[in-house]
Amino acid sequence: MTTNVYDQLAALNITLPAVAIPAAAYLPFVQSGNLVFLSGHLPKKDDQVIVGQLGKNVTTEEGKAAARLIAIDLMGTLQAAVGDLNRVKRIVKVMSLVNSTADFTEQHLVTNGCSELLGEVFGDAGKHARSAFGVAQIPLGACVEIELIAEVE
Repeated sequence: MTTNVYDQLAALNITLPAVAIPAAAYLPFVQSGNLVFLSGHLPKKDDQVIVGQLGKNVTTEEGKAAARLIAIDLMGTLQAAVGDLNRVKRIVKVMSLVNSTADFTEQHLVTNGCSELLGEVFGDAGKHARSAFGVAQIPLGACVEIELIAEVE
C-alpha cells in the first residue's frame, strides 16, 4: 500500500507553509517533463532566516534542526508546484550547502535533518541521491541552504 503523504504530515504535526516569495531574480520552482526543480530554500523560524556558521556559532544539532525546517518549506513549495504531494513518484536529489568553517566536517549530518524528514513523509519514495557541501557563506548569512529535485506522475 502506498503511503498517503498528508496522513504522514498530520501524524508528524506538520503544516506546510505557502511558497515564499523569491528574494532575487529566480523562480521558486520549474517543472521540465516529470521533474520538478526547487530553488534553494533557507531555514526560517518566525519568518526570520536562521543565521550563523557551523563550526563557529551553530552546532551540528542546530544545523540539523534548521535543515529539517527547510524540508518543510521545500514540501510546501513542491505542493504548490504539483498540486498534490501524493503525485510525487520520488524525491530524486537533494543538494545542501552548509555555511561552515574550513575545519567543520559534519555537513552530511546537518543535511540528515532534511533527508530523514523526507524519508518519514514519503517513505521509500523519499529516499534520494544527495550532495552536502561546506561553503564560506550563504545569502543573508543563513546557516544552511537546500534545493531539491522531484519526479512526479
